[in-house]
Amino acid sequence: MNTAELLTDGFGRVREVVYEAVDGLTAEELAERPDRESNSVAWLLWHLTRVQDDHVAEVAGDDQIWTSQGWEQRFGLPFPADATGYGDSAADVAEVKVADPALLTAYYDAVHDRTLAYVRDLTDADLDRVVDTRWTPPVTLGVRLVSVISDDLQHAGQAAYLRGLLLRRR
Repeated sequence: MNTAELLTDGFGRVREVVYEAVDGLTAEELAERPDRESNSVAWLLWHLTRVQDDHVAEVAGDDQIWTSQGWEQRFGLPFPADATGYGDSAADVAEVKVADPALLTAYYDAVHDRTLAYVRDLTDADLDRVVDTRWTPPVTLGVRLVSVISDDLQHAGQAAYLRGLLLRRR
């Protein structure tokens, strides 16, 4: 297995959990939160997709799909165009609602496809490129991509767990 295959597999695992987390939920269930301080499935999936979109666009030197392909308008959220959900308040989380669950997966798929197009030609040597000097030590491309996969899997797993709770309430 080479670098590109490894990253493709990792991002593919995220996609599987994202789809499992949405499966069978209504728009109302996607927005439901166990309490006023909790995240919803909709927010978790929107956030993980926004972060992946933001981070991969940055390392690829590309525009974010959120704005360049009109997803910002389709979602119609009351946030600035560059919002990713990082640091959102409970009130912000409550604002993330989608009328159609397919909107979440369609945006995710657009970001996923762009991510795979980016990683498919990466080599081992590419992973050592420094992409963020704001940290000590500086962040390399390999660290950034593994960080995105890790963060995405955590949020997708949280969404899948929440889905299970919601389905038990039916």
